[in-house]
Amino acid sequence: MGLAALALAPGLAVGSFLNVLAARLPLRRSVVRPRSACMSCGTELAWYDNVPLASYAVLRGRCRHCHASISWRYPAVEGVTALLVAAAALKFGPTWDFPVAAVFLCILVAISATDLERRVIPNRIVVPGAVVLLAANTVLHPSVEWAIAGAGAGLVLLLIALAKPGGMGMGDVKLAALMGVMLGRVVPIAILLGMLAAMIPSIVLFARHGRAARKMKIPLGPFLAIGGVIGLFAGHSILHWYLGVH
Repeated sequence: MGLAALALAPGLAVGSFLNVLAARLPLRRSVVRPRSACMSCGTELAWYDNVPLASYAVLRGRCRHCHASISWRYPAVEGVTALLVAAAALKFGPTWDFPVAAVFLCILVAISATDLERRVIPNRIVVPGAVVLLAANTVLHPSVEWAIAGAGAGLVLLLIALAKPGGMGMGDVKLAALMGVMLGRVVPIAILLGMLAAMIPSIVLFARHGRAARKMKIPLGPFLAIGGVIGLFAGHSILHWYLGVH
């Protein structure tokens, strides 16, 4: 519990950096320079206007200079990142599995933010992320499981994407591979749960718009990320329950 509490503040700081990644990487801009600025008026932000969560609350969600609305994404990413990192600390404790899990969770948050806002899963996040997680898990838990799970998960979504062009992007395929190298044998559970979660907004759209909903697209990345989070924290418990029932 102590480690989880200590992880909250760094989690907020990391969440603030993930906002930078989500805003700049899809535009192929540097994540180092220039300093953070208002997206509306371009005024650089002072340090006290860039404090995770607190600045958004103090400014009431508006720029200090031009009073333009600040996207809800900024506090959401910061808060969710902090909670997930703290949860990983609580689950894995002071082991090397904790930082690996934290990196995985941060990648999921960043990918979800870019997919929700810009309908893109940046290669510059998902590809190096998959490489790092594969290397880390292979070193910590030597096995071919991680590589096989990554290749298998990516192949399954690739076949689905080829069978239904336009229904799924290559970013989703790469995200599935990343989930595989992190989750190993429980990745099918994570992907299944992600697909089921994605059905909820689809059902809502069909209920409201009927056949016209077929032309409306929803980003799959955030829902796969939800499955990835569940798989990380409860995947093995779900697998054991399933095998016990059957």
